Amino acid sequence: MVGSGHGPVRSLDAPGRTAMSPAMEIVLLGTGGPIPNPDRAGPATLVRAGGVSLLVDCGRGVLMRAAAAASSAAAFDAVLLTHLHSDHITDLNDIITTRWVTTFVPSPLRIFGPSGTAEVVAAILTSLGRDIGYRISHHADLTYTPPVQVVEVGEGLVLDEGGVRVVAAPTDHRPVQPTVAYRIEHAGRSVVIAGDTVPCDGLDRLCQGADALVHTVIRAEVLAGLPIQRLQEVCDYHSSVADAARTAARGGVGTLVLTHYVPSLVPGEEDLWRDLARPHFDGDIQVGPDLHSLSL
Repeated sequence: MVGSGHGPVRSLDAPGRTAMSPAMEIVLLGTGGPIPNPDRAGPATLVRAGGVSLLVDCGRGVLMRAAAAASSAAAFDAVLLTHLHSDHITDLNDIITTRWVTTFVPSPLRIFGPSGTAEVVAAILTSLGRDIGYRISHHADLTYTPPVQVVEVGEGLVLDEGGVRVVAAPTDHRPVQPTVAYRIEHAGRSVVIAGDTVPCDGLDRLCQGADALVHTVIRAEVLAGLPIQRLQEVCDYHSSVADAARTAARGGVGTLVLTHYVPSLVPGEEDLWRDLARPHFDGDIQVGPDLHSLSL
């Protein structure tokens, strides 16, 4: 597997496995939030396992970060959406178009997401209608529209192929609903990608015994003190750092990886974020930049 070359890599060696052959690689392609940041792409996490490449969410700049991680739209075996908030799906149109024009036989993009995903994807394809027409008219070998397969998921098995198993469970990001988290398993290792949520039973179920949990987080104590109601309301439906740490502890998770930092994490403040989690979780806590990676 190709490493990102950025950020620390932690290896958890299983019997008969060496640090050079991880069962799973997790790359934080984007660690930013809704507000554009020059150093952080929008929320997106890449999981590579057993020859299968899965993208969870696709915020702004995802394909630029994927290129830096030696991946691409054509390499994704599936896109898994946790929910349909704009900052988590901003560049889905870019993935659809780029995959279409950089592959030379029909290569359907599989998109899994909560109820409503099919409607959103249909609208994206409609918005791309003129571009699709231009390209088909210009390129003699491009005789088909972007092939996309959408599967709406709620709870249970999502994918099982190549020795990689993906399970979904509902989360709680109300009034955004429905929303889901995913557990990805391969060769005895597992990672849970939480998306945006407050602590909930569905996420707890997925986390039981997982090796790692990638969780979006906010600094609730900062946002609650700002004199702007819209920012204060962000606290209503996101997990704080402490919330994420308690979720990891309840599940017996080995490593907690924080992402989607709100407000944006300033370089040099990583220990501050870790310190907010440490009283609630005694495992490994990772806080990093875009392209931070973890090997299991």
